[in-house]
Amino acid sequence: MDSVTVMVEDLVKFYGEFQALKGVSFKVRKGEIFGLLGPNGAGKTTTIKILVGLLEPDGGTVRVLGKSPVSDPIYVKSVVGYVPEEVMLYNSLTPREFLEFVISVRRLNNEAIELAKTLSKSFGLDKYWDQPIATLSQGNKQKVAIIAALVHRPEILILDEPIKGLDAKSAKLFKELIRMHVENGGSVIFSTHIMDIAASICDRIAIIHEGKILAQGTMNELIEMTGGENKTLEEVFLELTREKEEIKHMLEELKGVLGDENKNH
Repeated sequence: MDSVTVMVEDLVKFYGEFQALKGVSFKVRKGEIFGLLGPNGAGKTTTIKILVGLLEPDGGTVRVLGKSPVSDPIYVKSVVGYVPEEVMLYNSLTPREFLEFVISVRRLNNEAIELAKTLSKSFGLDKYWDQPIATLSQGNKQKVAIIAALVHRPEILILDEPIKGLDAKSAKLFKELIRMHVENGGSVIFSTHIMDIAASICDRIAIIHEGKILAQGTMNELIEMTGGENKTLEEVFLELTREKEEIKHMLEELKGVLGDENKNH
């Protein structure tokens, strides 16, 4: 668990004048699921795109198994399995054709083809194996993307809201595959805005808000940081982001409005 597989230090990213990342730092160790938890717009996807080499940072350092996604993009892509938030596939191809294409580009052998078929059957995708991707549901497209990320048996999985669109059975299977991956010595970075998922699947969690990491650690460590016992992750998040009073104020205002309306009836 002491071996660091992903290291991020003081990561900065601007979109024009807007600063999306404000000195983000964290480390991911071998054999753990590391969660990036935050609301939409917090900086999760920007961080992940930098990790996989789709964006260049404006400051800071990123290392994936000791290599930079900027200077060594081919190496990083060879050791990473990536599932983006917005799945982009070749809609004119079938799942079989698309996965065979991915396997060919990665110069993999027949073992990868067999793995793709096995995963497809497990996810219930085999019945759509020769159907154009354009005709698939969003959930089934997500399954194709997940299988494509797994066929080369990557050391590191980087997953941006990967459960989105999956049915309950497929989501459960995917969680089991992730846990199996880390038990075999791999690492996972798991981005989500859903607190229950982060709490149930992640070994350590970094809470990101407005481009900053507010806190990171195990659930127990996060609870200790906020000075309480038996807190939920939601309560920890609200405490750290200082949104509790803001939400309380909004609810009081809403209660007041509803109260005024009720008086008129």
